[in-house]
Amino acid sequence: MKTHQIYLILFILLPLFLPAQDIEHRGVTVKSNGKSYHVKRIIPDICKHIPINNNMLWTGNYASPKVPEPCKSTYVHTKGKLLPMHLDHDLETYGELEVLATLQEMQTDKNILLIDSRNEEWYEYRTIPGAINMPFRYFKYRDDYEFHFEYALKHLGVTKDKEGEYDFSKAKTLVLFCNGPWCSQSPSMIFALLEIGYPAEKLKWYRGGMQDWLGAGMTSTRD
Repeated sequence: MKTHQIYLILFILLPLFLPAQDIEHRGVTVKSNGKSYHVKRIIPDICKHIPINNNMLWTGNYASPKVPEPCKSTYVHTKGKLLPMHLDHDLETYGELEVLATLQEMQTDKNILLIDSRNEEWYEYRTIPGAINMPFRYFKYRDDYEFHFEYALKHLGVTKDKEGEYDFSKAKTLVLFCNGPWCSQSPSMIFALLEIGYPAEKLKWYRGGMQDWLGAGMTSTRD
C-alpha cells in the first residue's frame, strides 16, 4: 500500500476515534441544583458575522471593527502560577469537549463526577452546570477538616476496610477544575487524593477551568 493511501485511510478513520466534534453545538442537557441546563458553546448570531483582526482579538481594541457587547469577554489576570499540562503520568488532562462528553456520560453513569474544587462563594457565583462543589481545602488540609474530608470521600465511593485502610475499589471517576490554568486549587485537591492512594487513572483534570470555559463561550450557571 502506498504512503498516500495510508494517509487517506487515517484521515477517514481518525474522526471515529475522536470525541464527537459537533457536541459543542449540539450540547448536553443536565440537571444541576434543581435546575435544567442545556450546556453547549453559545455564539450569538450577531457575533458570527464580525470580521476579526489582530488588534481587536488580542488587544481588546474594539473600535475597528465595531464589536457588539455580546461578543466581548474580559478576564482579569492577577494571581496564580501557570501549571504544566500534565500533573501525573497516569492522569489525563481534559479540554472543553472532554468535559462536555463527561457531562453526557454523567446522565447515565453515576460513577462519574464533575467537581468544582473552588471555595463555596466561587461555586455559588458561577460554575459549570452539573458540577458539584468539593472545596480543595477539605482535602489539602484534611487534618483540619476531618469530618468534611471523610464525608466527601464517602461521596466519592471511598470506604475504609477493617484495618482502617482506604478502599478504592469502588472509587468514582472524577473530573476536577478550578478558575483557570494558573489556579492551584484543583491541582492541590488532586495531589491530596493521590497522597492517600486514589487511583490516578480515575482522576481527570480540566486545566483550563472557568476561564477557558467562559472564554470558549460555554454555558455556565450564570448565563
